[in-house]
Amino acid sequence: MKTKTLLTLLLGWFSLLLSAQSPLGGWEAKSTDPNGNVLNVSSIVTETHQVITWYDTSGDFVKTMGGSWTLYGDRWQLNVEFDSEAPDNVGSTKEYTIIPNAEGYHLLPLGLTFKQIDNGYPGKLMGAWQMTGRKRGEKMVSRPINQARRTLKLLSGKRFQWIAFNIETKEFFGTGGGTYTTEGGAYTENIEFFSRDRSRVGASLAFTYELIDGHWYHSGLSSKGSPIYEIWSK
Repeated sequence: MKTKTLLTLLLGWFSLLLSAQSPLGGWEAKSTDPNGNVLNVSSIVTETHQVITWYDTSGDFVKTMGGSWTLYGDRWQLNVEFDSEAPDNVGSTKEYTIIPNAEGYHLLPLGLTFKQIDNGYPGKLMGAWQMTGRKRGEKMVSRPINQARRTLKLLSGKRFQWIAFNIETKEFFGTGGGTYTTEGGAYTENIEFFSRDRSRVGASLAFTYELIDGHWYHSGLSSKGSPIYEIWSK
Protein backbone atom coordinates (compact mmCIF):
# COMPACT_ATOMS: atom_id res chain seq x y z
CA MET A 1 0.00 0.00 0.00
CA LYS A 2 2.85 2.35 0.87
CA THR A 3 4.49 1.62 -2.51
CA LYS A 4 1.26 2.41 -4.37
CA THR A 5 0.88 5.69 -2.49
CA LEU A 6 4.46 6.71 -3.31
CA LEU A 7 3.92 5.79 -6.97
CA THR A 8 0.79 7.94 -7.11
CA LEU A 9 2.70 10.91 -5.67
CA LEU A 10 5.60 10.45 -8.08
CA LEU A 11 3.28 10.32 -11.08
CA GLY A 12 1.61 13.51 -9.92
CA TRP A 13 4.90 15.26 -9.31
CA PHE A 14 6.20 14.32 -12.78
CA SER A 15 3.93 16.76 -14.61
CA LEU A 16 5.05 19.58 -12.31
CA LEU A 17 8.72 18.71 -12.66
CA LEU A 18 8.52 18.99 -16.45
CA SER A 19 8.23 22.77 -16.22
CA ALA A 20 8.98 23.75 -12.61
CA GLN A 21 10.16 22.53 -9.21
CA SER A 22 9.02 19.65 -7.05
CA PRO A 23 5.99 20.70 -4.96
CA LEU A 24 7.81 19.72 -1.75
CA GLY A 25 9.24 22.47 0.43
CA GLY A 26 8.42 25.98 1.56
CA TRP A 27 6.47 28.44 -0.56
CA GLU A 28 5.34 32.06 -0.25
CA ALA A 29 2.81 34.29 -1.98
CA LYS A 30 1.08 37.63 -1.51
CA SER A 31 -2.64 38.32 -1.21
CA THR A 32 -4.95 41.13 -0.09
CA ASP A 33 -7.77 41.21 2.44
CA PRO A 34 -11.21 42.76 1.73
CA ASN A 35 -9.84 46.15 2.82
CA GLY A 36 -6.96 46.00 0.37
CA ASN A 37 -4.29 45.29 2.97
CA VAL A 38 -1.36 43.14 1.82
CA LEU A 39 -1.15 39.67 3.36
CA ASN A 40 1.69 37.20 3.49
CA VAL A 41 0.74 33.66 2.47
CA SER A 42 2.91 30.77 3.63
CA SER A 43 2.62 27.21 2.36
CA ILE A 44 4.52 24.14 3.53
CA VAL A 45 4.24 20.97 1.46
CA THR A 46 5.55 17.67 2.83
CA GLU A 47 5.21 14.20 1.30
CA THR A 48 1.88 13.73 3.07
CA HIS A 49 0.49 17.10 4.20
CA GLN A 50 0.13 20.73 3.17
CA VAL A 51 -0.74 23.86 5.14
CA ILE A 52 -1.58 27.31 3.74
CA THR A 53 -1.64 30.28 6.10
CA TRP A 54 -2.52 33.94 5.65
CA TYR A 55 -1.13 36.62 8.01
CA ASP A 56 -0.58 40.33 7.64
CA THR A 57 2.76 42.09 7.31
CA SER A 58 2.80 42.97 11.03
CA GLY A 59 2.37 39.31 12.01
CA ASP A 60 -1.35 39.28 12.84
CA PHE A 61 -2.78 35.83 12.06
CA VAL A 62 -5.69 35.76 9.57
CA LYS A 63 -6.50 32.12 8.74
CA THR A 64 -5.07 28.68 7.99
CA MET A 65 -6.20 25.48 6.31
CA GLY A 66 -4.63 22.18 5.37
CA GLY A 67 -4.56 18.42 5.42
CA SER A 68 -3.32 15.51 3.33
CA TRP A 69 -2.94 15.96 -0.42
CA THR A 70 -2.58 14.24 -3.78
CA LEU A 71 -1.62 15.56 -7.22
CA TYR A 72 -3.10 14.16 -10.44
CA GLY A 73 -1.68 15.95 -13.45
CA ASP A 74 -2.64 19.59 -12.87
CA ARG A 75 -5.31 18.77 -10.27
CA TRP A 76 -4.30 19.39 -6.67
CA GLN A 77 -6.61 17.69 -4.17
CA LEU A 78 -6.55 18.72 -0.52
CA ASN A 79 -8.29 16.49 2.02
CA VAL A 80 -9.16 19.12 4.61
CA GLU A 81 -8.26 18.20 8.22
CA PHE A 82 -8.40 21.74 9.66
CA ASP A 83 -9.79 25.09 8.56
CA SER A 84 -9.72 27.99 11.03
CA GLU A 85 -12.13 30.13 9.01
CA ALA A 86 -14.58 27.51 7.70
CA PRO A 87 -14.66 24.44 9.99
CA ASP A 88 -17.49 22.89 7.96
CA ASN A 89 -14.87 22.23 5.26
CA VAL A 90 -13.17 19.67 7.52
CA GLY A 91 -13.69 16.21 6.08
CA SER A 92 -14.23 17.49 2.54
CA THR A 93 -11.89 17.34 -0.45
CA LYS A 94 -11.03 20.61 -2.16
CA GLU A 95 -9.71 20.52 -5.72
CA TYR A 96 -7.48 23.19 -7.25
CA THR A 97 -5.81 23.70 -10.60
CA ILE A 98 -2.04 24.08 -10.44
CA ILE A 99 -0.33 26.03 -13.22
CA PRO A 100 3.51 25.87 -13.15
CA ASN A 101 5.53 28.97 -14.01
CA ALA A 102 9.20 29.97 -14.00
CA GLU A 103 9.38 30.63 -10.24
CA GLY A 104 6.79 28.22 -8.85
CA TYR A 105 3.10 27.79 -9.55
CA HIS A 106 -0.27 29.52 -9.71
CA LEU A 107 -3.11 27.94 -7.72
CA LEU A 108 -6.71 28.38 -8.91
CA PRO A 109 -9.32 29.30 -7.78
CA LEU A 110 -7.41 30.69 -4.76
CA GLY A 111 -5.67 33.11 -7.12
CA LEU A 112 -2.30 32.68 -5.40
CA THR A 113 1.06 32.65 -7.16
CA PHE A 114 3.58 30.76 -5.03
CA LYS A 115 7.33 31.17 -5.21
CA GLN A 116 9.51 28.40 -3.80
CA ILE A 117 11.78 29.44 -0.94
CA ASP A 118 13.24 26.00 -0.19
CA ASN A 119 13.03 22.39 -1.38
CA GLY A 120 13.33 20.71 2.00
CA TYR A 121 16.82 21.95 2.90
CA PRO A 122 18.92 23.10 4.73
CA GLY A 123 16.90 22.19 7.83
CA LYS A 124 17.04 18.55 8.94
CA LEU A 125 13.40 18.09 9.96
CA MET A 126 11.46 18.23 6.69
CA GLY A 127 8.13 16.41 7.05
CA ALA A 128 4.78 16.21 8.78
CA TRP A 129 5.14 15.41 12.49
CA GLN A 130 2.45 14.63 15.05
CA MET A 131 2.96 15.07 18.78
CA THR A 132 2.89 11.60 20.34
CA GLY A 133 4.23 12.32 23.80
CA ARG A 134 4.62 15.21 26.24
CA LYS A 135 6.04 15.44 29.73
CA ARG A 136 3.71 16.88 32.36
CA GLY A 137 5.62 17.41 35.56
CA GLU A 138 7.77 14.30 35.89
CA LYS A 139 5.34 12.09 33.99
CA MET A 140 5.48 11.39 30.25
CA VAL A 141 1.99 11.30 28.75
CA SER A 142 1.54 9.45 25.46
CA ARG A 143 -0.80 10.63 22.71
CA PRO A 144 -2.16 7.96 20.32
CA ILE A 145 -1.44 8.93 16.73
CA ASN A 146 -5.02 8.11 15.65
CA GLN A 147 -6.83 10.21 18.27
CA ALA A 148 -9.27 12.89 17.10
CA ARG A 149 -7.51 15.80 18.80
CA ARG A 150 -4.12 16.30 17.21
CA THR A 151 -1.16 18.64 17.15
CA LEU A 152 0.74 18.59 13.87
CA LYS A 153 3.97 20.35 13.04
CA LEU A 154 4.86 20.72 9.37
CA LEU A 155 8.39 21.66 8.38
CA SER A 156 10.05 22.44 5.07
CA GLY A 157 13.77 23.18 4.90
CA LYS A 158 13.29 26.69 6.32
CA ARG A 159 9.71 27.07 7.55
CA PHE A 160 7.72 25.48 10.37
CA GLN A 161 4.12 25.60 11.52
CA TRP A 162 2.25 23.78 14.27
CA ILE A 163 -1.52 23.34 14.22
CA ALA A 164 -3.82 22.04 17.00
CA PHE A 165 -7.24 20.76 15.92
CA ASN A 166 -9.88 18.04 16.27
CA ILE A 167 -10.84 16.12 13.14
CA GLU A 168 -14.11 14.84 14.63
CA THR A 169 -15.54 18.03 16.17
CA LYS A 170 -13.85 20.14 13.43
CA GLU A 171 -12.53 22.52 16.10
CA PHE A 172 -9.44 24.62 15.49
CA PHE A 173 -7.45 25.39 18.66
CA GLY A 174 -4.47 27.40 17.49
CA THR A 175 -1.39 27.68 15.31
CA GLY A 176 1.96 29.40 15.07
CA GLY A 177 4.81 29.43 12.64
CA GLY A 178 7.71 31.12 10.93
CA THR A 179 11.25 30.11 10.04
CA TYR A 180 13.59 27.64 11.73
CA THR A 181 17.17 26.41 11.69
CA THR A 182 18.92 23.24 12.85
CA GLU A 183 22.50 24.16 13.61
CA GLY A 184 24.97 22.80 16.14
CA GLY A 185 22.43 20.44 17.66
CA ALA A 186 19.97 23.28 18.29
CA TYR A 187 16.54 23.69 16.75
CA THR A 188 15.62 27.39 16.70
CA GLU A 189 12.18 28.82 15.84
CA ASN A 190 11.69 32.41 14.70
CA ILE A 191 8.00 33.19 15.17
CA GLU A 192 6.26 35.20 12.43
CA PHE A 193 2.62 34.58 13.45
CA PHE A 194 0.87 33.13 16.49
CA SER A 195 -2.92 32.87 16.57
CA ARG A 196 -3.32 32.76 20.35
CA ASP A 197 -1.00 35.58 21.35
CA ARG A 198 0.18 38.30 18.96
CA SER A 199 2.86 39.39 21.46
CA ARG A 200 4.91 36.26 20.72
CA VAL A 201 5.58 37.38 17.14
CA GLY A 202 9.26 38.23 16.70
CA ALA A 203 10.48 35.85 19.40
CA SER A 204 13.28 33.36 18.74
CA LEU A 205 13.20 30.14 20.74
CA ALA A 206 16.11 27.68 20.87
CA PHE A 207 15.62 24.01 21.77
CA THR A 208 17.70 20.88 21.86
CA TYR A 209 16.58 18.16 19.49
CA GLU A 210 17.50 14.59 18.69
CA LEU A 211 16.23 12.09 16.12
CA ILE A 212 15.96 8.56 17.55
CA ASP A 213 14.44 5.70 15.54
CA GLY A 214 12.45 8.13 13.44
CA HIS A 215 11.10 10.10 16.42
CA TRP A 216 11.94 13.72 17.17
CA TYR A 217 12.77 14.44 20.83
CA HIS A 218 12.33 18.14 21.53
CA SER A 219 13.12 20.00 24.77
CA GLY A 220 13.67 23.53 26.04
CA LEU A 221 11.63 26.49 27.24
CA SER A 222 8.37 27.68 25.73
CA SER A 223 7.69 31.30 24.78
CA LYS A 224 6.23 31.68 28.29
CA GLY A 225 9.43 30.37 29.84
CA SER A 226 7.96 27.02 30.88
CA PRO A 227 10.03 23.86 30.40
CA ILE A 228 8.78 21.52 27.68
CA TYR A 229 9.73 18.01 26.62
CA GLU A 230 7.91 16.61 23.60
CA ILE A 231 8.09 13.62 21.28
CA TRP A 232 7.02 14.02 17.65
CA SER A 233 6.50 11.16 15.18
CA LYS A 234 5.96 11.06 11.41
